[in-house]
Amino acid sequence: MPDKPAETLSAEARFAIVVETATMSEAELSQYCRENGFFPENVKAWKRDFITGSASEQAAGSASLQKERRRIKELEQELRRKEKALAETAALLVLRKKANAIWGKDEDE
Repeated sequence: MPDKPAETLSAEARFAIVVETATMSEAELSQYCRENGFFPENVKAWKRDFITGSASEQAAGSASLQKERRRIKELEQELRRKEKALAETAALLVLRKKANAIWGKDEDE
């Protein structure tokens, strides 16, 4: 991680760092941060953000989840409608081929 500045770390990486350093003393935390190229203040801020952000993200997440579920339901309905139309078209084509095989081609075609 020394080649990655603290700002470019993913949320997963920051969370892993917070968990990894949770039991460290101030001196151990400082040493860990020096070795990995960021500041103890970063880790403390990330911890605070994860604690306070989880409640607000859950509320926003549930609204977003409901919206996504609604969108999925709409897409599934549209897919079923299109599948039915495709099946009907395929059935008509098969019937047309059978009719043409039995009676020959129409003069209109």
